[in-house]
Amino acid sequence: MASQKSMIITELRALLRLTETEIQIAETRRAQARTEAVERELAENADNARLRATAIATVLREEGGVPDVVTAATGRLGAAAKATLEQGQPFTEALLGDLALEHQLQDRARLLKALGSAAGRPSVVSLADRLIEAHGATVRWLTVVLAEVALGGPAALRPTPVQAVVGAGLSLARLPARQVSRGVDSLLGQAGRAVDQAGESAQEAAQDLDDLQERATTAVKRTLAPDADRLPVTGYGRMTKPVAISAVKGLSTPADVRAVIAYEESHRKRADVVSAAQVRLAEIAQAVVG
Repeated sequence: MASQKSMIITELRALLRLTETEIQIAETRRAQARTEAVERELAENADNARLRATAIATVLREEGGVPDVVTAATGRLGAAAKATLEQGQPFTEALLGDLALEHQLQDRARLLKALGSAAGRPSVVSLADRLIEAHGATVRWLTVVLAEVALGGPAALRPTPVQAVVGAGLSLARLPARQVSRGVDSLLGQAGRAVDQAGESAQEAAQDLDDLQERATTAVKRTLAPDADRLPVTGYGRMTKPVAISAVKGLSTPADVRAVIAYEESHRKRADVVSAAQVRLAEIAQAVVG
């Protein structure tokens, strides 16, 4: 029995540490949300993770353990290290790292449930069930986001400025050279200037990179966005917002949805239509991953 109790406390400490990491990552991802709706969802996820951390700490105390400052600090440092390392990775690698963390949390929660059942600790089992359900939902959400990226996006999350540069470096060869050569030269020059100025202050450097990402995104949209008469929906350019949203919901291929999003973001800028299109793309991605 003493051994089981010790194992329960060990797992609770590990879950608390990983949950602190999860909280910090959720806060980081909020800045990468493509829409206000996604940002609100991520904010809610962070708040829910804080509630889970509190619940874990409570059960840990009930089992005779003491939530220490080191455990929480270690979790936050883990998130900071992950955020730093992933800047040199393609966006999909960062998302796969998030997914791996959620799988680890879910697997540890399953182990905790088994330990709680064997020890006859209903409060431990109840907590474990709550964690298993929560992390399962996040696993499903991240899987859909990855599928959206695989289908060509745009995904619910956007890459950071550095990840955008890394991703561009991996994918520029797939674009027509004449379309991007001038833009690439310009963006490289801007990136160099942003790096040179990075020593001024962290805040100014971050703003420079944000501005660079915005200009890069705008340049790509202007280059690749189709005209209204080339969209997959006849007469789309004359449609009112409600009619356009209805039309978007009837699209069945990622390419068609992306075309509408690119047109809206570069021409009409109707946020409600873009949100509807992103929801439709998420539905298609969900169907792909099952």
